[in-house]
Amino acid sequence: MADDAVISMANKLAEECLAVQAETGEDRLFMEVGDVLGTSSQTLEEAFLTAIRTRMAELKGRAFLSQKLKAHRATKGV
Repeated sequence: MADDAVISMANKLAEECLAVQAETGEDRLFMEVGDVLGTSSQTLEEAFLTAIRTRMAELKGRAFLSQKLKAHRATKGV
């Protein structure tokens, strides 16, 4: 397991990467960043990819819940 400093760096980099992805539309940019990190630090690469994947999963989960609620409200006339 990575130390707290590595996890903190990975989390910050993940947030920045997702922001750049959203602005540029490059939805696989995180893979390129991971490759760059992997050439210097496999530990940081793994922590970064974990941080990205969990954030992307959260976004998908929130979008799913939003759709479910929207569909439910549409059937209830809310």
